[in-house]
Amino acid sequence: MATCEARWIGSGNRARALLSAIEADDPGMFSAEIVDLDNERVELIVTVTTDSIPTLQSTMDDLLACLAAAEASLDAIQD
Repeated sequence: MATCEARWIGSGNRARALLSAIEADDPGMFSAEIVDLDNERVELIVTVTTDSIPTLQSTMDDLLACLAAAEASLDAIQD
């Protein structure tokens, strides 16, 4: 069993937007949660658990690419 976790900290609105960007990607291949922190910030935690390291790498690569594209889009909208 192989597990990997990605964490992102920022605003709640942005975390929800990032989560919705990956929800359709690789459904059932990851779990995600948004945890409230102090100072109006949250942490988005994405966890992937698979049977093999190559599958883990592929899934994390896909999710991180999707998150990066979504974040770039959000940055462009806010400028």
